[in-house]
Amino acid sequence: MALTRDFKETVKKRVECDPDFARALLHEAVDLMLDGDSTTAKLILRDLINATVGFERLAEEVNKPSKSLHRMLSTSGNPTMENLSAIFATIKKTLHVRIDTTVTAA
Repeated sequence: MALTRDFKETVKKRVECDPDFARALLHEAVDLMLDGDSTTAKLILRDLINATVGFERLAEEVNKPSKSLHRMLSTSGNPTMENLSAIFATIKKTLHVRIDTTVTAA
């Protein structure tokens, strides 16, 4: 069955209309990263970047080529902590959010 709308476009429209959705995607990416599911976290970050800051502007902000950022956030990409930190900082600034990292007992 063919999809009627491109997934990336759907995410972009939803982020534009619902800032809480954008924040939820960011928090989900952080949670996944901390839980060890870096592959899914990177894919969510890619969608969030495409829907908000865009890879070209992100590249300017973090002083890295956009193609390198695309590769870093692919399923086989292996971004350094320094690069991930810069990416998260840029997205946080773009969304005007603070990430709560409260630790609770499991």
